[in-house]
Amino acid sequence: MEEPDSPRELHGFKLWGYNLGYFGLYLAILLESVFMLQYYVYTINLDSILVSTGVTVQLIISAFSSIVFGVMIDNKKPGKLGKRRLFLLYALPIWFLTGILLWLPPTYCPENNSFHWPTAVFLWIVLIVKGVSGTSVLVAHASMLPEQSQTLENRKKVAAVGTILTIIASILSILIPLIVQSILADPQNVKWWDPSGQIILFYIPIVGTGFALFAVISITITFFSVDESFHKISSNTKQEKRTIRDTFQQMIDPVRDKKYRRYIYAVLHMTVSNKIVGIVIIPFITYVLLFIGPLYFIYIAVSTVCKFAWYVFWRYALKKYDLVKTASLCIAFSAIASFCELVFLIEILSFEFKIVLFVITFGTILGSIYGYGLFSGPLISALIEEAADKIEGMNKTQTVYRISGSYFGLSTFIGSIGPAIGSIIIGLILTGPNQANPMIITICLVSAGFFYSISCVYLWLIKLKKSEGTDYE
Repeated sequence: MEEPDSPRELHGFKLWGYNLGYFGLYLAILLESVFMLQYYVYTINLDSILVSTGVTVQLIISAFSSIVFGVMIDNKKPGKLGKRRLFLLYALPIWFLTGILLWLPPTYCPENNSFHWPTAVFLWIVLIVKGVSGTSVLVAHASMLPEQSQTLENRKKVAAVGTILTIIASILSILIPLIVQSILADPQNVKWWDPSGQIILFYIPIVGTGFALFAVISITITFFSVDESFHKISSNTKQEKRTIRDTFQQMIDPVRDKKYRRYIYAVLHMTVSNKIVGIVIIPFITYVLLFIGPLYFIYIAVSTVCKFAWYVFWRYALKKYDLVKTASLCIAFSAIASFCELVFLIEILSFEFKIVLFVITFGTILGSIYGYGLFSGPLISALIEEAADKIEGMNKTQTVYRISGSYFGLSTFIGSIGPAIGSIIIGLILTGPNQANPMIITICLVSAGFFYSISCVYLWLIKLKKSEGTDYE
């Protein structure tokens, strides 16, 4: 491939258009991540074990699918419409359809049978098909970045915009369902046969369909905003084909990298905790804090203010202090805040004290979760550059281009395995009457601190030669 006269970068419409696609997808995915278990367990009446089993299988299959689609996209011969961006559209209709069907199960679980297999099998099929089709779009979107943005500073800019949009998506994905929760007369009794449950059954499918439609529009905008005309320069160049077996073999190399192996362990434990927090938050504010009506908007206020406030803080810290230590501190804050949730087990606490504690602890957790997006890209890039420096016989640009796919691929793979573990843990714990037990729900939230602590230790053990990466030579 011929090198361009100057590095490609994303600015203006291209910058926002590229990030908008992920924003739309993430909005719909977050709604599923945060509210789907709540919807099927507390309203459809399906046992949490069956729900978490479906989520776990979806995440594991998606992890392997990301490798398969990555190979397919890499091996695609560029055409008139480009190479990678075409994969944004191929599976999008299937993903959109399953995004609607997810909220419209044909049967509900009987009042005396939470292990209703027709409902469970329907959910599993929809989740698997949705996961595979969504992975096709996500992998295509992510794999475009190294080609669309070729300088470290521009990738930081892309990451900053992406993090802001991710925060907005996280707020919207919980805001709409909580608006529905706030109009319920009895939010603790929302089974499909209850009056409050009937309200959820009416509004949530509308919300899910709206989010899925917005994601389709966003991805379409991304398709037209990115430019892959540079592939024409190398269209006659012989392309090296890869097989799925080759890809898995290439993923072994990052595992052998001691520093990157520590990073992967950190990602694994961090994503377990993130999944636990995402699943447990609505049951926590419903059965532990006993929110009802307008009180649900306290969470929205905490979520909005703290995410943006911590984003500003961590972005400032990233500019001033060591990358690894700042990233470790970010996760350490989440761990400490999670352990502080133990105080909620004290029954004599006043409501006002609980609210203050909730603002401090959960606000810190949310701020750290979404602030970490500022560190992940630069940290992976720095680790890849260090690995490239150890390989002889190729210049740095060629080496990074050759190994970055396996490094990012392994990170994506582990990023799906972690949530799968978190999902099955919570599914096993919140089965039966435990789903409404305040003590059990609180302990689940506290358990996230254990995994955050392990993640923090692994991050702290990473020693970079440089605090920040440099542009390729």
